[in-house]
Amino acid sequence: MSTIFTPPVSPATPSASDTAASVQTLTLARPDDWHLHLRDGATMAAVLPHTARQFGRAIVMPNLKPPVTTVAMAAAYRARILAALSAAPSGAPSVATSGVPSFEPLMTLYLTDNTPADEIRRAVESGFVHGVKLYPAGATTNSDAGVTSLAKCAPALEAMQELGLPLLVHGEVTDPAIDLFDREKVFIDKVMIPLRRDYPALRVVFEHITTAEAAAYVRDAEATPGQLGATITAHHLLYNRNAIFQGGIRPHYYCLPVLKRETHRLALVEAATSGNPRFFLGTDSAPHEKGTKENACGCAGCYTALHALELYAEAFDHAGALARLEGFASFFGADFYRLPRSREQVTLRRESWALPAEVPMGEGAKLVPLRAGEQIAWRLA
Repeated sequence: MSTIFTPPVSPATPSASDTAASVQTLTLARPDDWHLHLRDGATMAAVLPHTARQFGRAIVMPNLKPPVTTVAMAAAYRARILAALSAAPSGAPSVATSGVPSFEPLMTLYLTDNTPADEIRRAVESGFVHGVKLYPAGATTNSDAGVTSLAKCAPALEAMQELGLPLLVHGEVTDPAIDLFDREKVFIDKVMIPLRRDYPALRVVFEHITTAEAAAYVRDAEATPGQLGATITAHHLLYNRNAIFQGGIRPHYYCLPVLKRETHRLALVEAATSGNPRFFLGTDSAPHEKGTKENACGCAGCYTALHALELYAEAFDHAGALARLEGFASFFGADFYRLPRSREQVTLRRESWALPAEVPMGEGAKLVPLRAGEQIAWRLA
C-alpha cells in the first residue's frame, strides 16, 4: 500500500533537528496509556497483547454494551482482562516471568444521569477504579447511555470532588446545530468552564484534545497540580483532517473527536512537547472490525495499539523533541493519577519497518491499523 499522507514537520530549531536526527536509540521508563478501548470477548483477547507489549498500565474505557456503570461490573470486566492476559501465548510480553501479569488494567465507570454517590464511594474503596467517564449522550461509540444533563449528575460529581476520583471527559457538545469541527471548542465554553466553576476541587482529564483552544485552556486554566490534565493521541499529533480525504474517503483516519486543521495539529504538538505536566499520553486506540469501518456509515475510531509508542516517537522526532517524550509518555500521567512511576524500561530504535495491512481481531474478523501497510520510522526493541 502506498503512503497516502506524510505528516508535515513541526517547526524546530536547526540544533534541535540535528540532535534528534542523531538519536538512534531511545530508552524510556515504561510508559502507560491513559485512554484505551479494549472492547470485550474475542476482540479484547486479540488486541490486548498489542497494548501490554508497550505499556505497563492503561485506563480502560467503560463504553461496552451494556456499559460498565457499577463497581461490580468493573470488577468482572477487570477479571476478564486479567484472564485474557494469563491465556496469552507462551513467551508473550503481556505476562511477567513470575506468572503475574506485568500489565495492569486501570478500570473506569461510565457516568449516567443516575449514578449514585454511593457507587462513587464504592469505586474509591475498590482500589482498582481510577476514574469516571463522562460521555455526552450520543457523542461517540456506545455513548447512547451517556449524560443528558450534568445537573442530573450532581450527587456523583459532589462525591467525586470530595473523594478525589477523577472525571474523564469526552469534550464535545452533541447539538446537531453545532458544526462537527467546532464541538470541542463550544464544549469548553458551555460545559467545561461551568463544570469546573461549580466543582472547583474536581479533578478533571480533558481527554483526546484536538484543538488549539483546548490546548490553551488546559495550559492556562487556574488549577492546582494534579487537578487538571489532558490526553493527546498519536494520530492527532501526526495528522490533520486532510488525511481523511487523500485520494478519496479514508475511513481508518476517521475518529471522534475528528481530526482538525493543521493549525490545531501544530498547537497539539507544541503542547505535547512543551514539558508541561498537564499533557500526557492517551492513545484512544479503538478497535473496529474492518467491515464496520469500510462501510457506508463507518464507525469512528483509529486503531493504534499495535504501534502507538512508535507513532509518538515519530511525532516527537518530527518536532525535534525526543528528549521530552519520556515525561509525556511515562511520568506526567502517572503523577496525575497519583500512581508510582514505572521502574521498568523500554527501548525504541530508529529502524524502518512495515506495518501489516491488517491483523486478526478474533473469531475470523480482521482489523486495519492506522497507516496499514506503510513504513514506521521507529521500532520497539
